[in-house]
Amino acid sequence: MSRPSSTGPSANKPCSKPPPPPQPQHAPSPAAPPAAATISAAGPGSSAVPAAAAVISGPGGGGAGPVSPQHHELTSLFECPVCFDYVLPPILQCQAGHLVCNQCRQKLSCCPTCRGALTPSIRNLAMEKVASAVLFPCKYATTGCSLTLHHTEKPEHEDICEYRPYSCPCPGASCKWQGSLEAVMSHLMHAHKSITTLQGEDIVFLATDINLPGAVDWVMMQSCFGHHFMLVLEKQEKYEGHQQFFAIVLLIGTRKQAENFAYRLELNGNRRRLTWEATPRSIHDGVAAAIMNSDCLVFDTAIAHLFADNGNLGINVTISTCCP
Repeated sequence: MSRPSSTGPSANKPCSKPPPPPQPQHAPSPAAPPAAATISAAGPGSSAVPAAAAVISGPGGGGAGPVSPQHHELTSLFECPVCFDYVLPPILQCQAGHLVCNQCRQKLSCCPTCRGALTPSIRNLAMEKVASAVLFPCKYATTGCSLTLHHTEKPEHEDICEYRPYSCPCPGASCKWQGSLEAVMSHLMHAHKSITTLQGEDIVFLATDINLPGAVDWVMMQSCFGHHFMLVLEKQEKYEGHQQFFAIVLLIGTRKQAENFAYRLELNGNRRRLTWEATPRSIHDGVAAAIMNSDCLVFDTAIAHLFADNGNLGINVTISTCCP
């Protein structure tokens, strides 16, 4: 009995202080025949410090919770007058004592506050010491992050903060869209209409023309358990003459949500079977990070040809929920 199928092209490549509060811990339906999709590839001011302020003893004193007015008044002294982010060590000032963050300073020819010269560079060691005793809010506080952090911890946290904007999950570098998690699917449906979506926890992902030269992506969507998953098969030439395939499932959701699911990728054919099982990654992590760490199904061209049929490669994809 043949499997129903729907056909559509994929996205192309390029398709992006008392002691502070403690650090919080960050934390089947009836069986049915699998659906199948055929995916075709194509190729600041005063430096005076208020007497009352929340301070910390050193790195590692981050926390969450309401910020006192005194603490807000203190951190506001560090606001850059250009980008309104925080001026963090090393802190440089103009000759009149005004501060500007290092990123903006590189683009300016004069002080944005007094229009005085920014050179020579003058370190404000007193403000650097104060900065080392203050917890700064995450830059994504306006979108929900309640953490406050030592300035040395801010950059690393903000790189992985769950409240940072989501980028378009499609492989490649052509789409520069960013937005909220809730807006991701709407973006995909309007800007990447060619991506096929199938319903069900058990489907067949059929990538066509796997012998196409160069770097190629095959992309489709799978909808089940009230969530959307992105299936990606990517072919890369790791070095001349040696091509590898990388297959992975991403959840259109947060890392915490992804922990509730598992997926299995399976290649079958010619009395052979190749299987990969894992927890899906959040689209916040992206395809590139998974490939860099080989946290996905990896196989070379020779193996691909063992399972391919006339240049087309079928991958059985099964999504399941994890027991609590």
